[in-house]
Amino acid sequence: MFKRQILTDCMDPIHKITGKRWTGLLGTTRKARIISAGAIFLAVCAFGAAGVAPLAPDASDLPVKSVAQDLELPNLADQISALQKDDQKFVHEEKIRAGDTLAVVLQRLGVDDPAAAAFIKSDKVAKGVMQLTTGKKVQAQTAENGELQWLKATLVDSRDNPVKLISINRSGDKFIAKESVAQLERRVEMRAREITTSLYGATDSSTDGGKLPDTIVAQIIEMFSTDIDFRSDLKRGDRFNVVYETFWQDGEMVRAGRILAGEFTNRGTTFQSVWYEDPVTKQGGYYSFNGKSLKKGFLKSPLEFSRISSGFANRVHPITGAWKAHKGIDFAASQGTPIRASGDGVVDFAGVQGGYGNFIVLKHWANYTTAYGHMSRFAAGMRRGVAVKQGDVIGYVGSTGWSTGAHLHYEFRVANEARDPASVKVLAQAPLSPSEMTRFQMAAADMTHRFALLRPTGSAMAAR
Repeated sequence: MFKRQILTDCMDPIHKITGKRWTGLLGTTRKARIISAGAIFLAVCAFGAAGVAPLAPDASDLPVKSVAQDLELPNLADQISALQKDDQKFVHEEKIRAGDTLAVVLQRLGVDDPAAAAFIKSDKVAKGVMQLTTGKKVQAQTAENGELQWLKATLVDSRDNPVKLISINRSGDKFIAKESVAQLERRVEMRAREITTSLYGATDSSTDGGKLPDTIVAQIIEMFSTDIDFRSDLKRGDRFNVVYETFWQDGEMVRAGRILAGEFTNRGTTFQSVWYEDPVTKQGGYYSFNGKSLKKGFLKSPLEFSRISSGFANRVHPITGAWKAHKGIDFAASQGTPIRASGDGVVDFAGVQGGYGNFIVLKHWANYTTAYGHMSRFAAGMRRGVAVKQGDVIGYVGSTGWSTGAHLHYEFRVANEARDPASVKVLAQAPLSPSEMTRFQMAAADMTHRFALLRPTGSAMAAR
């Protein structure tokens, strides 16, 4: 019975599929039935173990049962109502336009809040917002009904440098205004250019990051003007590399800073300069890559972006018509152009002196003096005994005294005798100390690596 039941169980699926009785296939004798049953038992059970899945009914043959269920849909009306109840916030940013009033600016910012407008007009700190100049940004956040949540603006100085940040914040039904020092992000940028037409043609190029800032171009000229005459020495194929700093606020460049290193290849000779600032005294200057100071005792020109209209030579006097020696250099410039001290010194004279008009004489070390004539006015504080640093503004270009037009008459004197500034060689600053040289070499190594990245592959360099 036990063996028979097993055989029946194993054969039962086959029987169900084929619909045939297995007894006829097993034979009629007991011996035949036992042998056949054993063989079939092993074969069928093995087949069943390995091949049940293919024998399973196909899914397409199974009956399909439909299930209906009611799903609860979201209440859109409730969701919209909930959103309307939320305190929606909107942030706007606008730039000040010419002729803007506070009311117009607030309207463009989406502010509809008389209390906020009254506060800005009356609060000592908040009213600084009304001093914003054309092109400057102001940001504000409002509620859906136009109620002011906060307002931010940055004030700048006369040179367009950010000086402080004004913030106005709502606190209940009142406002609080604060001012803080404007925080700027400093970045270091690198540019490489090739001269194809002129220096300004290269600096205005739209490739490699676009136009170089004007202040950087001015520094390039001043940095290399003692070695390169930018009016006549440049030739097609000359190259320059510059590493400089820029300052950013809210993703917008605010201003360019100082050139950190410069390299100019003119007619096959490369001139290099790197900025080094003593970490203790905070005094800095430009040096060659071997640590020699590049600061000359006197500026080549006391004016920026000027042209020489009359050199150190004999000429016909513009007033008397007489032929006489001209003991200085005349720099043609617009009325009011700042005049810089060409070297460190002390004011020896500041006043009116004959044909010189408004006149200043600076006394420098040893027996050097410089003189500046025809000024329209003096800079504030210019009087005898006042110390000045190289580059300080001492006055402004004019046409006082014996003059036929706005210009600066500049004299360089040695032992009170007028000399041609171009013919006088003055020693540079003192060299760096051993400890300063160690710090300098670390800064110079970084700039050397940057220049290597900027140079064309395989370019040769004969540095000076």
